[in-house]
Amino acid sequence: MTTQRPGKTDSELLETTDVPTLLRYGLGGNGPRRTALFGDGAVTAAITLDRQGALPRSVAFLAKVVRSGGIRYAADLDELLPGEAAARTVRGWLTDAANVAPDVAGDDTVARWLDAVAAVLELRHEAGTAIAPTW
Repeated sequence: MTTQRPGKTDSELLETTDVPTLLRYGLGGNGPRRTALFGDGAVTAAITLDRQGALPRSVAFLAKVVRSGGIRYAADLDELLPGEAAARTVRGWLTDAANVAPDVAGDDTVARWLDAVAAVLELRHEAGTAIAPTW
């Protein structure tokens, strides 16, 4: 018999999950911190970006940019995502990530994480829980 952990609301995740901290400690290796980054961290990032009007395809495209050019390259782009708030948020995340994962393996991990964030955003859109972009 499997015991399921109770779910968290969007508000609870936003209040209790610090995405920059999860990036800082989750990129350093495998284990529970990496699991938290790709679990609650990806969901919280998706909720945050959703509330800022980001679209799944924009986040998925950013993952491709990170995979191709690296975290630092992507962080230095003029327009990371459509919408000033979403771009500012992601720039902070990428800058934090570049400081702890400055190699190709780190680039790949961040790109996979952004893919996970995009997938959660897409699921929110399909389920009708996403917030429409306001920009």
